[in-house]
Amino acid sequence: MGLTIMIITRTPVRIPLGGGGTDLPSYYSRRGGALIGAGINRYIYVMVNRRFERSIRVSYSQTEIVDSPDAIQHPIVREILRLLDLDEHLEITTIADVPSNTGLGTSSSFAVGLLLALHAYKREHVPRQALAEEAYHIEHDILHEPVGKQDQYLAAFGGITTLDIERSGYVRIGSVWLSDDAIDQMESNILLFYTGLRRSASDVLTEQDKAAEENEQEVLERLDAIKEIGLEIRHAFETGNLRRFGELLDVHWQTKRRLSNKVTSSQIDRWYRLARENGALGGKIMGAGGGGFFMFYCDSSKAKLRTALTLEGLQEMRFHIDRDGAKVLFDL
Repeated sequence: MGLTIMIITRTPVRIPLGGGGTDLPSYYSRRGGALIGAGINRYIYVMVNRRFERSIRVSYSQTEIVDSPDAIQHPIVREILRLLDLDEHLEITTIADVPSNTGLGTSSSFAVGLLLALHAYKREHVPRQALAEEAYHIEHDILHEPVGKQDQYLAAFGGITTLDIERSGYVRIGSVWLSDDAIDQMESNILLFYTGLRRSASDVLTEQDKAAEENEQEVLERLDAIKEIGLEIRHAFETGNLRRFGELLDVHWQTKRRLSNKVTSSQIDRWYRLARENGALGGKIMGAGGGGFFMFYCDSSKAKLRTALTLEGLQEMRFHIDRDGAKVLFDL
């Protein structure tokens, strides 16, 4: 341990493409989940350094210097240090390409990236699936956040990834191969716009989770429909039919928005109608809903769509598909 000086990890955030919500245990424990999503080239960077002083320094949007993990206010950092039995001589710094609470899974990406960094610091090799499950354990089992499994897995694996979740919670991972031309088409036709609205996914997911937990038939049936739409979207990607993906996005959104009254708002609905009137085949709010990034699929008149939404104050974020997943960039 004394020879370790610095570790830097890079972990992608993600865009969910289909099946979102079926990764919550309240649903998959009854029906099994099925999702498809992709890591993108917007990242969470974590640096872990051996600190000269015995104390622990954690730097994110604020800075903490404490004597033990128990005193750390950042819940994910605190619980990961407890889990890995690290309690002194540590400096942890994080930098994010995108804001938190915007629907791109930043919390889970941070958890995966920090776990990867600290395992590397301890000279431990941990497979990607184990990293994802550790991050899920921290967020769901220890911190009791109403999260599903897709964010951690997409952060760990990157690429265009499929997840089939058994009722037991075991996740089978697959990848979707697209030609370079199809990847170019996907990156060109999927447009991400930041709404400027930041919200906690917990509020939306808690309501959905509670309804599904109580076996509310209407919620379960809508999630059944979302799973089927997700499987159709997966097939569209596997066959390279990206226009069909765009059409299914609209079906997905119309179903998702009925899951909870927190998923959308009159403002979000207005932006969606405007996008559809200006060339978008379909779209949806990233993550649980309520704000953050809006994703649209548009294979024509993209300039018209960009102009319409920019005039509304929305900010476009262009992206590429991440091919690496969570990785150690620097280990000295």
